[in-house]
Amino acid sequence: MRTLTGLCLCLCSLLPGTRAQEAPQAQQAQTRLAESLREQGIWLDRERGVVAIPASVLVRRELLEYLLVGPNGATHESLFLTQVKPSLLNAALLLLGVEPGRNARWEEQASVSAEDEHEQGRPRRTVYPPEGDGFFLYAAWRERGETYFFRMEDLLANLETGRSLRRHRWVFLGSRFATLKPGEPEVFLADLEGNLVNISFFFQGNTLLTPAVEECLEQTIWIANAWLVPPRDQPVRLFFARSPLERLEPAWEQELPEVDPAAEDER
Repeated sequence: MRTLTGLCLCLCSLLPGTRAQEAPQAQQAQTRLAESLREQGIWLDRERGVVAIPASVLVRRELLEYLLVGPNGATHESLFLTQVKPSLLNAALLLLGVEPGRNARWEEQASVSAEDEHEQGRPRRTVYPPEGDGFFLYAAWRERGETYFFRMEDLLANLETGRSLRRHRWVFLGSRFATLKPGEPEVFLADLEGNLVNISFFFQGNTLLTPAVEECLEQTIWIANAWLVPPRDQPVRLFFARSPLERLEPAWEQELPEVDPAAEDER
């Protein structure tokens, strides 16, 4: 795993501006990386601009702040769980040519009075949603001989509006590296924290992807659309696509996991 992680980081450092004479070596590294990623459960289809990973259903009946986490992440408030290492998924996404976007940010507003400054217990501020390059997200599985294929937003319900999350392109952040203590090496924060994709805005920018619609500023209005989502612990496949997908390729569909419709889900 350490060798694969090193290859990912080395290759991704070359992606933005590989020189012509380095192209053959970079291409060979990309081929090796795609094969290694597949061994870790990550499908990489560069021609179609799609990455897919295995996941399982996690939280269906409680409030959600995350869409996807790892075992060391916020498992009590995420719709899906994956065993895929965040830095490896990040490398696969970078191989599709994505550029990091800008995370949600806020600016304080000039206050007129003390009362105006702390209206409803909050300082007055303007919040700007994330913006930039990214992916369209999907979930798919097989059940009773049928293929289920959904836009990710359709699986998330907004308790304020009674509708699903607005469809849009999720912004790629790519997490970030940081030194936690002086003298220690940098760490990839998505690996450390275990949170890959958020639903509500988090201004730290430590996840790989974030939604980009303004209602995601709220952290207490998101829940799974339980009418569509399989029972807890059941397997699904998540797709990250550079362009909208209208259908799954036959090869992808053949390898979708099978959901047990009789699985109990009292949580």
